[in-house]
Amino acid sequence: MDQYIGKYLDDRYEILEEIGSGGMAVVYKARCHRLNRLVAVKILRPNMMLDDDIRRRFHTESQAVAMLSSPNIVSVYDVGQFEGADYIVMELIEGITLKEYMQKRGGVLDWREALHFTTQIMQALRHAHSRGIVHRDIKPQNIMVLRDGSVKVADFGIARIMDSQKTLTTEAFGSVHYVSPEQAKGLSVDARSDIYSAGIVLYEMLTGQLPFDGDTPVSIALQHINSTPKPPRELNPRVPVGMEQICKQCMCARLELRYADAKLVLKDLEEFRRNPQIVFPYADPWDPKTKASDCSPNTDHPQPAAPVSSVRTVSQTEQSVGDGELEFENTAALEAYEDQQRKKARIIYTCAIVAIVGVIIAICFMLYQNFLEDILDTGDVYEVPSLSGMTVDEAKELIATELGGHFEVVISSTQYDDSVEAGDIISQTPSHGSTTKSDLTTISVVVSSGVLEDDSIYMPNLLRKDYRTAEAELENDYGVVVSYGDRVYSDIIDEGLIVSTDPVSGSVLEEGQSVILYVSKGPEVRAVTMPNLVGMDRDEAEEALESIGLTLGDCVTVAGSRTAGEIIYQSVKYGSEADPGTVVHVQISDGSLSSGNSTDTDTESTESSDTSSADSSSGQTATTPVYEILIPLHTSEEDTGTTPTVSVSINGEVILNMTYSADATQASTVYSGEISDIIVLVDGVQTNVFTCEDISE
Repeated sequence: MDQYIGKYLDDRYEILEEIGSGGMAVVYKARCHRLNRLVAVKILRPNMMLDDDIRRRFHTESQAVAMLSSPNIVSVYDVGQFEGADYIVMELIEGITLKEYMQKRGGVLDWREALHFTTQIMQALRHAHSRGIVHRDIKPQNIMVLRDGSVKVADFGIARIMDSQKTLTTEAFGSVHYVSPEQAKGLSVDARSDIYSAGIVLYEMLTGQLPFDGDTPVSIALQHINSTPKPPRELNPRVPVGMEQICKQCMCARLELRYADAKLVLKDLEEFRRNPQIVFPYADPWDPKTKASDCSPNTDHPQPAAPVSSVRTVSQTEQSVGDGELEFENTAALEAYEDQQRKKARIIYTCAIVAIVGVIIAICFMLYQNFLEDILDTGDVYEVPSLSGMTVDEAKELIATELGGHFEVVISSTQYDDSVEAGDIISQTPSHGSTTKSDLTTISVVVSSGVLEDDSIYMPNLLRKDYRTAEAELENDYGVVVSYGDRVYSDIIDEGLIVSTDPVSGSVLEEGQSVILYVSKGPEVRAVTMPNLVGMDRDEAEEALESIGLTLGDCVTVAGSRTAGEIIYQSVKYGSEADPGTVVHVQISDGSLSSGNSTDTDTESTESSDTSSADSSSGQTATTPVYEILIPLHTSEEDTGTTPTVSVSINGEVILNMTYSADATQASTVYSGEISDIIVLVDGVQTNVFTCEDISE
């Protein structure tokens, strides 16, 4: 058994189970008993603890990252040591890595989804870089995808710990696919290194492939330095041009051509989001002939010497000549142009003045809120009292008799504590010494439950356990009553396994207590709209179905008036909703009923035509043919007792749609006119078991 599972770090973090491991640390799921929440605890491996420099860096970097506050960065709560082991406490993420997400989606993501993820990654990088922290190990394995579609970047700053180990060993094999050229050379890195790695993550999302691969880490690292990958659009033509440009600019090997910071990347991502057809005025950064002046990410979209496209449209009265000067056809055109420029300048100046005034107003408001309000406000100020060590009744009496009733006490939770007597207050919020101007301030307190009894029983950790096994264990071993909450969808926990419990793992249980289990329904199945397959050939239908997660089933060739090879029937109705994985059966026309082919029907039509011609020549009126269609019912023992529905379509028109009784043996209908195409369906399935007889005579 793992040496840490079941132990308490600093009498606060109870280690529950191992949830991951890496080359330098092992990650555990734990419970913080002080705040009663689940957390992730990363503990350095023993071989890492032997290096004093690594331990020092571990603490320094972790404390720096703990100062970060971004919705797209995994939060660090605490840093400490336990029995010589260094650890950090982080936010516990319920989700999967971006690498696992891409694998579940088949490798290639839609560019819209890639844009969504990349924007959040860049927001995390912008926040960290603004505080002087460089990640150094951006890769899909370090990016978590949550259930709501948001992402969080993990392990910020921790990669610096490994800087002293410059050799690209087998342990670095996973990261070297995303390493920047300057990292591969062993040079110092800055924010642009993270942008390069994020560019490779974007490349992988768009193409389903890594830009460089090889047998050894060294061979891959050399490719980052010396080689140029295939453009994303060459591997996936559906990638928009603007998205490819952003990707290239991010993962450009030449530092002077790469984006200087994440803010510039976010600016281009936002422009692209607003207009996916945009083509940025950048020269190709992967072209060795491109100069920094042609394509500099440090400036605000300069015009390249040989741009792919121009965002600005030149009017008919001006022409671009020489090095960018404008030549006009006449003086009137020049005056019109200058007047237009003056109007633009006035608009810009006006907007600038409005913006400056707005900033001044905002600053004044902030100063008032944070400083002047307290100075100018002459209202009474009350100091929060210290309630630690008192009982709740004693605290209430103190407030009522000595503090004028300006506070109220509310118990937020109870907690076992062998150093505080049962019923006494352990801690309070707000803390002692803080001040308030409110006439009534609520003080939330944590009350001691005393010493934990040795014979107490605790709620076990049932996450990802089969609910039937868990129910038997709880009722037989713990003597509690099990009930179930509503089943929930989960992309990461299989159907039938437990997602959560109430009470949570680690809670004290009493005999006869009610315990609620919440069980996974598996991933949510999202229905898709069935396309119209009629008129397609087999390959086209198969491709159309696979693109939306459906499967082509049986392909039966039947008589039909459409061109041979075209689909004339599909088992799932066009426009209806179908679950992913649904099998769609089709019937394909053999072309035998199309004009020009010799069939019995055509022969009858020809004979009828010849007869009509003969009758006409003899002065008689032509006779319109009349056909009787007979469809046998209950042709097998399996059909006995059913009430079949029969549909007959002739020349594209439905002439019969009726449900017959269980004892009916035959369905019939009559049609007057020429027949070029006939389709008979029994319970929605096309059949050729019918007769069509000319009864004109």
